[in-house]
Amino acid sequence: MTHVFHRNPRQTLAVAVAGKGIELIDSNGKHYIDASGGAAVSCLGHGHPRVIEAIKQQVDSLAYAHTSFFTTEVSEELARTLAQAAPGDLNHVYFVSGGSEAVEAALKLARQYFVEIGQTERRHFIARRQSYHGNTLGALAIGGNAWRREPFLPLLVPAHHVAPCYAYRDQSAGETDQQYAQRLADELEAKILELGPQSVAAFVAETVVGATAGAVPPVADYLKRIRAVCDKYGVLLILDEIMSGMGRTGHLFACEEDGVVPDIVTIAKGLAAGYQPIGAMISTSRIYDAVLGGSGFFQHGHTYIGHATACAAALAVQQTIAEDHLLENVLARGEQLRARLRETLGDHPNVGDIRGRGLFVGVEFVADRQTKATLDPALKTHARLKSTAMQNGLLIYPMGGTVDGVRGDHVLFAPPFICSAQDIDRIVERFAESVQAVMPATRGALA
Repeated sequence: MTHVFHRNPRQTLAVAVAGKGIELIDSNGKHYIDASGGAAVSCLGHGHPRVIEAIKQQVDSLAYAHTSFFTTEVSEELARTLAQAAPGDLNHVYFVSGGSEAVEAALKLARQYFVEIGQTERRHFIARRQSYHGNTLGALAIGGNAWRREPFLPLLVPAHHVAPCYAYRDQSAGETDQQYAQRLADELEAKILELGPQSVAAFVAETVVGATAGAVPPVADYLKRIRAVCDKYGVLLILDEIMSGMGRTGHLFACEEDGVVPDIVTIAKGLAAGYQPIGAMISTSRIYDAVLGGSGFFQHGHTYIGHATACAAALAVQQTIAEDHLLENVLARGEQLRARLRETLGDHPNVGDIRGRGLFVGVEFVADRQTKATLDPALKTHARLKSTAMQNGLLIYPMGGTVDGVRGDHVLFAPPFICSAQDIDRIVERFAESVQAVMPATRGALA
């Protein structure tokens, strides 16, 4: 009997006892390639000596000091490092303990900003269907992950949703990327006008969609067109880079590739690579100065914000990524991963789409490649792929409900930035074996 309240109490979990490089090891001595970094977290793999040493040194000097009394040298240095790296004038960093907290902080800051400048009627948040922004109530409310939201709907504040930028499913035949991007921007503008421009606070979107739909990147200049709509009506743009940020796409901030600067960006996961729990919200000077020159107090906070040990781990991770030029490897290995997946599985009758940026890659499965019909949800193909891959010594991050919260299956890859070309080949080989075991090409959707 376990006394840990696991998320899935009926599931018997293997016991992880060690990690080294891109592998995790269980209590039976079995090795697993961590091809998903947990949930796109372990970007430096496991057991990195530099990060471990930084944590030890920080604990030896100061593990924790509450931010109502003190700041710390390490939190100031980490904030300075992130502000210097962030695009535009995203230069004020608010540390939290994880991604959901970062989104909660962003929502509250957006609301408080408008209170500070006297636009108190701005209260509506618009996000996208098939998105995910966290499991706390505010983050869950704006998220578009239907099955996560459903049990808690009576507790959620109202939010509004528009279509995601999901070209594989939603782009019309003959519609160019630019036309598709404009159609989505027009939908956002129509929603703002429907609610009343003076009442909308912010639009929230994942720069590259993560777990809910499987590494779906924006097309063309979609984010620039969204930015323009937000600017037209004085609406803040909040980009969620909890999964896609901190180098995962080959850019430290994923929005750099799109040439867009949000008003607020949220980060976590790869910030400290799982060595400590930490996330952050980064805002522009305009928002920070409104608080500073108004009430002078951000009406928000948690016990462990700015935790010194967590900041030390994150600083060591970010220094390692920069000094070891790992973003170059992310781009090269990501291109290799997508190419090898297409070479190996591109003709499989149940593989509909292979997509992503950098080492953030999704594979979507279908019953029919021509019609893009989904597999029967009752088959739980995503869960079977996870189980089979794990038997084959491979950890992947699958999800069901890809299309609408009920239908659709995909697998997400987010391997460590330290992967070699040989590692990528091993990942694809084991994954292909797992796909063939669950969905033999000769049997297709009847597997």
